[in-house]
Amino acid sequence: MFEKILIANRGEIALRIQRACRELGIKTVVVHSEADREAKYVRLADESVCIGPAPARDSYLSMPALISAAEVTDAEAIHPGYGFLSENADFAERVEKSGFVFIGPRPENIRIMGDKVSAKQAMIAAGVPVVPGSGGALPDDPAEIQRVAAKVGYPVIIKAAGGGGGRGMRVVYTEAALLNAVAMTRAEAGAAFNNPEVYLEKFLENPRHIEIQVMADGEGEAVWLGERDCSMQRRHQKIIEEAPAPGVDRALVTRIGERCVEACRTMRYRGAGTFEFLYENGEFFFIEMNTRIQVEHTITEMITGIDLVQQQLRIAAGEPFTLRQRDIHLRGHAIECRINAEDPFKFTPSPGRITNWHTPGGPGVRMDSHVFSGYTVPPYYDSMVAKLITFGDDRHQALMRMDIALSEMIVEGIQTNIPLHRELLQDANFVRGGTSIHYLEHKLSQRA
Repeated sequence: MFEKILIANRGEIALRIQRACRELGIKTVVVHSEADREAKYVRLADESVCIGPAPARDSYLSMPALISAAEVTDAEAIHPGYGFLSENADFAERVEKSGFVFIGPRPENIRIMGDKVSAKQAMIAAGVPVVPGSGGALPDDPAEIQRVAAKVGYPVIIKAAGGGGGRGMRVVYTEAALLNAVAMTRAEAGAAFNNPEVYLEKFLENPRHIEIQVMADGEGEAVWLGERDCSMQRRHQKIIEEAPAPGVDRALVTRIGERCVEACRTMRYRGAGTFEFLYENGEFFFIEMNTRIQVEHTITEMITGIDLVQQQLRIAAGEPFTLRQRDIHLRGHAIECRINAEDPFKFTPSPGRITNWHTPGGPGVRMDSHVFSGYTVPPYYDSMVAKLITFGDDRHQALMRMDIALSEMIVEGIQTNIPLHRELLQDANFVRGGTSIHYLEHKLSQRA
């Protein structure tokens, strides 16, 4: 096992990784920008290094600064968390060429799965079902683009091959709008991702977003750890996640999970990963793979009893992979609400000083947060300040515990989206389970 690692991230995930390390007896080096100097995880770290000013491009996205911090502190490995450089194949490569262990997949795995076209082709080869589409990047010939779209059938969605986080997507309902949408998405993709390639898929009109968590050792051993339903989202950003997915046939989920495991074995995938699917009319369609730990890994931990971050560390350190599929047992139900510093219905960011912070407790309640009374939420980064997780013997109990936990939580000095969460916990359709990815946006448009 490592003696010391560097955590190349901030916020609650930096604290989460730090806790996993402390339990394993690993010393931690925390990097921070000037804006995060007083953060809890910085104070708790064995060592800390300021890597630059507040803007992420000058600190958390600066590869030279991160590598230098690892060098001057004699760290052995670097954990990227999620976001920032966690799925940057060039960073993973640079880490390893600098003599450190990258706590994540091999650079070639990140590169293949980071390009949505090559990822889709890899899944087709592994027998994982995918959304009908162009099968590759769209050609330059306008007539051929129109032919492909007609074959797939409208509506279609144009996506950036190097995209993510909901950016670089356009839905097209008619042939008349197709070529202009392709041109606009190409321009946006080139500017945002330095890759103008786009592809086309059938647009599923009322799907759910269901994902499969995997863990693999990079040598051909892999397991899947249940599924999560992440359909409650706005502008492709998840707000509430739960595990397992309500109302989905277990035999079907098992079959998809086994195919994901087979894909990991074929790729010789290493570490934690998530296969994301759209689910509609009893069918799963692969959309992308996230080659990192997910924000919502917590609910998988609750229903499996497995510490996913510690598993990442053990695999990266070269310890024997002890997880076996026959030993993976799902128990109960877990729900996660992302608590963001924002207006609950307008979604405008609400940075500032938190004057009063009181978190809930009780059986089956978990709070992952780096925040405390007196903490100032900086305006430079993602607005998430906490993840509230509840666990129950069944979905009803998990929902009841979440409703109670949200009612106990006190945050003063800034706005949060807690009122939205409380409203959703009383929404009859959500309580029933199985809402689509468009449900929340439709509900919000009715409110407006």
